[in-house]
Amino acid sequence: MHSRFLRLAAAVSFTALSGCATVGHQLLGTNSAQDNGQGQTAAPPAVFGYAVADEPQAALVGRQILNQGGNAADAAAAEGLAMAVTLPSRASLGGGGACLVRMSDAQGRLQAPVALLFPAGSPAAASGDRPAAVPTMARGLLALQAGYGQLPQSAVIVPAERLAASAQLSPVLESDLQVVGSALLVDPASAAVFAPSGTMLPSGANLAQPDLAVTLEILRTQGVQGFYAGAYAQNFAAAAQEAGGGLTVQDLGAATPHIVTPVFGKAGDYATASLPVTTPAMETLPASASFMALDKNGGAVICVASLNNLFGTGRIAPGTGVLLAASPHSNPVPDLAAAMAYTNSSFRAAASGTGQGGAAEAAQIGLANALAGHPAAPVPEPGRANVISCLGGVPGSEGSCTATVDSRGQGLAIGGR
Repeated sequence: MHSRFLRLAAAVSFTALSGCATVGHQLLGTNSAQDNGQGQTAAPPAVFGYAVADEPQAALVGRQILNQGGNAADAAAAEGLAMAVTLPSRASLGGGGACLVRMSDAQGRLQAPVALLFPAGSPAAASGDRPAAVPTMARGLLALQAGYGQLPQSAVIVPAERLAASAQLSPVLESDLQVVGSALLVDPASAAVFAPSGTMLPSGANLAQPDLAVTLEILRTQGVQGFYAGAYAQNFAAAAQEAGGGLTVQDLGAATPHIVTPVFGKAGDYATASLPVTTPAMETLPASASFMALDKNGGAVICVASLNNLFGTGRIAPGTGVLLAASPHSNPVPDLAAAMAYTNSSFRAAASGTGQGGAAEAAQIGLANALAGHPAAPVPEPGRANVISCLGGVPGSEGSCTATVDSRGQGLAIGGR
């Protein structure tokens, strides 16, 4: 068994205890290379790599981590934590997700893909007037980073912590806020974040989440044990109870990420791997969001996150800044869909799938489109696919790479060199 897989397994065990935007070999995105429309300047690529996310500020964080010497696991973990700040409607710390992971070992050899699953979990009992899921997002992302990353773990948390202090409300979050309307504002803690002056914040407004910044500081300084055990866990459980979520400290300690074998297949000359999904017939599935990264060694991580409902329970655990996901006891669970194609020694393509009941199909069609040389081709409604494609393979043919976000979304693909 490869050393990196053992690191990931050990990290999982430790957490248990404690418009189309396409980029080629250059810097492009939903806006210009110098101003992404989110009040940040995109740093020129210092090293080869790509970061893609359904929320632009999260993609910029991923690119920043790659520039700092991080690999795909570092970048994806940082993107996910950032998106828990900038797109909490779909990727809150109160929710969960899954990642398809293929990274290199200490000698630079690419390993077999693995699936890291950390869906927002079921509490021991369905209680409270708005039952919440057990939050697993932080556990899953930090297990990913501990198992495969090469930067200090604090480095992947700091960008999210800064965004929690002050970020710009993005068009994709504004769209989600328009869907839920004033129903979200019934909760005082949610209203304080999304409508501090009494009306819903518009795109471009300052999004300040000081309580969430404190939670991320605890995660940075105390690690997963600081979040899931001890004084913070007790306070979080009490806050979740106050919000009607019905969570307990025991629920927090019991929910852990786990590693499973992906669904393997073939596509022409390439091996493929996918996250395991099961789409219930005739059932409306919850919203989700995706983020992914590719590094210079061909390491790739494709993740999808969800709260089991748009904005989860619609309530923030008071004093924590964490929007609570909806319990699987009372809500259907989403398809967390991702796929990649590869050879023994290189990365070829990857696709994430979102779009509720169309997510699994979107990931597979997005991957097929990439392999056919059409990474920006649309997938059927309601699916959405984000794609990274390298016609010549990575490592070796970095100049052949492009990255694309679905034209019907408002994300960002950024990278190259």
